[in-house]
Amino acid sequence: MFSSIRKPKRKLMRFLFFIFSFLFVFNCVHAQQFPASVKDAKLGYKIISVENNTWGYDIYNGTRLFVHQPTIPAMPGNKGFKSKQFAEKVAKKVIEKIKKGGGPPTITIDEMKQLGVIAK
Repeated sequence: MFSSIRKPKRKLMRFLFFIFSFLFVFNCVHAQQFPASVKDAKLGYKIISVENNTWGYDIYNGTRLFVHQPTIPAMPGNKGFKSKQFAEKVAKKVIEKIKKGGGPPTITIDEMKQLGVIAK
């Protein structure tokens, strides 16, 4: 008697496991949607005002928000850039790196030093 009750529960549990696994993978794949072809991507940026009179940037793929960066990347803390120009330099560098291809758009402390955004 108990085995007949357990079979439907097992089937339901397997089905739910499958559905949740599919949704998890789907979400991970689409969490950061990189342009299918960086040559065809219409990447642009917008400088944004953030806390304490500092600046960040948003990068768009067409009209879709692609990167939201309200803080200085690769730096500890939650501070924004001191000027619009600094945020703009980094946004342009990140777009350049996205267009070259590869993984997620990242920027290093050394690259920001080369751009003159942070002290050497």
